[in-house]
Amino acid sequence: MADNVIGGGSQNPPPKVSGDAGPDGTLSAGVVVFDRSKNGSGPKAGPVTSATTWTPPACYYAPKYTPEQLQKHLEPIWEAESTGYEWDAAQRKRYVEGEPYKDFNKEKAGEGYWWDSYVTPGRIGDPGALDCDDPVFWVDTNDDPPADIQQAITPEMLAQLAYAEIRVPTTEVDLAPDGETKVNLPTWMWLDGADFKPVSVTASVPLLGIQATTTAVPVSVRIEPGTSDAETYPASGVCEIDNGRIGEPYAKGKANRTPPCGVKYLRSSGDDAYKLQATVTWKIHWTGTGVAGQRPLPDGTFGGEQDVTVQEIQAVNR
Repeated sequence: MADNVIGGGSQNPPPKVSGDAGPDGTLSAGVVVFDRSKNGSGPKAGPVTSATTWTPPACYYAPKYTPEQLQKHLEPIWEAESTGYEWDAAQRKRYVEGEPYKDFNKEKAGEGYWWDSYVTPGRIGDPGALDCDDPVFWVDTNDDPPADIQQAITPEMLAQLAYAEIRVPTTEVDLAPDGETKVNLPTWMWLDGADFKPVSVTASVPLLGIQATTTAVPVSVRIEPGTSDAETYPASGVCEIDNGRIGEPYAKGKANRTPPCGVKYLRSSGDDAYKLQATVTWKIHWTGTGVAGQRPLPDGTFGGEQDVTVQEIQAVNR
């Protein structure tokens, strides 16, 4: 039976981390493919930070080698004798001499793959990347990996990997007055609904026929004026999304109204400027192979700073 080849062609096995963005918006990392065509973009777009201590996995197990590829990977290591006789002998027993595999499982070529660990892109050097230290193991096509392999790739893990690939647009808010305001003058704030919309990333393993889509939906923005000498609208400082937009654009005739989202500075910034920070909270969920409905993931946040100069209102003496 012909030997299927991971990555195409009878070449050396793929590296543990690989991939370049393609013109169709996909990025390959080993056998996991990310479709980022519906992701956030722009020069100031960035990754969300989990609102909890949770982080996506730093490593995982997935198909990596065919029998032929594993042989090409391991035999040069053994021949170099750089890993020691005992380790080499144990490896030969495991993969060649039938304890438990024989001749790299060549008799099962085309009926499954050797699984090995991958490090999640961007997590090399992360202590969690060392958690996947199980030896290479075989999984028949359509079979589940061994139950004791906790980091084996699943749709849920794909969703978590896609979480790390989410990029959301900048949280720089529109201001009125813009960039320079007066003491005790309410400053209106809003985010344009055209830029403030859900984003998503799909991760898949075509070899296994599984996929998951992780979607981030903006729900609110927290305003931190950059000084305690300020009041926010609303008082909590959290502006909720309404009809796809946060806040309300200022327009002529609204001067005597209280802004639904904004800030009032009570003291001048002097010769400096206050660092106003707007942090958007994104509600994140995933859908995927074998899953009915949406499944939650931890909320994500992404913030940005902008300068606001506050001046005293000048009195006019007559």
